[in-house]
Amino acid sequence: MSRIQQRFEQMLEPAGIQINGSNPWDIQVHNPDLFLRIARDGTLGLGEAYMDGWWDCEALDEMITRGFRAGLEDQVRNNLRFLIYLIGFRMFNRQSRARAFQVGEQHYDIGNDVFEQMLDPHMNYSCGFWESAAGLNEAQIAKMEMICAKLQLEPGMKVLDIGCGWGGLARWMAQHHGVQVTGVTVSVEQAKLAQDRCADLPVEITVKDYRALEGKFDRIVSVGMFEHVGQRNYGTFFSKSRSLLKDQGLFLLHTIGAGRDGFATDRWIEKYIFPNGVLPPAADLARSAGACFTIEDWHNFGADYDPTLMAWYRNFNAAWPTLKAHYGECFKRMFDYYLLVCAGSFRSRESHLWQVVLSAGGLDGGYRTPRWSPTK
Repeated sequence: MSRIQQRFEQMLEPAGIQINGSNPWDIQVHNPDLFLRIARDGTLGLGEAYMDGWWDCEALDEMITRGFRAGLEDQVRNNLRFLIYLIGFRMFNRQSRARAFQVGEQHYDIGNDVFEQMLDPHMNYSCGFWESAAGLNEAQIAKMEMICAKLQLEPGMKVLDIGCGWGGLARWMAQHHGVQVTGVTVSVEQAKLAQDRCADLPVEITVKDYRALEGKFDRIVSVGMFEHVGQRNYGTFFSKSRSLLKDQGLFLLHTIGAGRDGFATDRWIEKYIFPNGVLPPAADLARSAGACFTIEDWHNFGADYDPTLMAWYRNFNAAWPTLKAHYGECFKRMFDYYLLVCAGSFRSRESHLWQVVLSAGGLDGGYRTPRWSPTK
């Protein structure tokens, strides 16, 4: 056994993870160079080695959960390459206008067939609300209805959906609450499908960066888009949103958040899944949002992302026999790794999911969130 492997075994011991052990969360190594690759490239090397088939794990989500709870991520990341990457990430605006469409091209445009098979029938690519849901579809409907209730929608209102995805929420709001919706996305493929799905409703879908938006709206909603804004643009994002929202209006921001101080990013996720993505810590989000809005409510249901991601993982794998003709084995391992690592991150509470309700100038008489209503 090499010295570097011994070091990794000692590092994994507090998490109860073994190399080539018999537990489902143990790592099965197929290439002995794995440990050197991780030492050199950190979490990027770990993920790339998985894509290359250098290692496997029967319960990868549980392995990641144990790793986060034992604080292994910081140990794996403790290398010069990650430090250089982090300095560059914080010094430069990686979410500028010129780079705004990169995440659409690299991730959201990979193929609507993947997302149609993986997601619920409404194609919500964000955390569901599982409090009383029996399955993914119920959880996503509950999430959409919770958003509509928090926004206090009324028929005839004009609603802006920043980062509308495939139009699931826009369609739901127009169908069930009688509002007019303007939805924007940075993904051409998302926009095409959303336009088709919303063709019979007062919904307009366009491909546009949020910085180019104009008009006035009664309500604004943004679900799963803020992770692509970047800390250097928070002031611009909130000031632009405030300029678009009528006085006494409401803005619901639904975003993944970092579980500790500091803006969270991961080299593997940023390279292969969400380029230029960064998760906000609570303090910075509150400071930036509070500079332009009154913060009326802050709701954390990040634990619900675990069952959401595991449902997507099961759907994706059930559909793989029909998808594999267009996508290779490396793509499957990449997507499996992405879904299971994220599930472990939320299960360990390393990551959070926040819904923040903001008002333009403070609502007269205050704001009462629907979840505080007594259960009937």
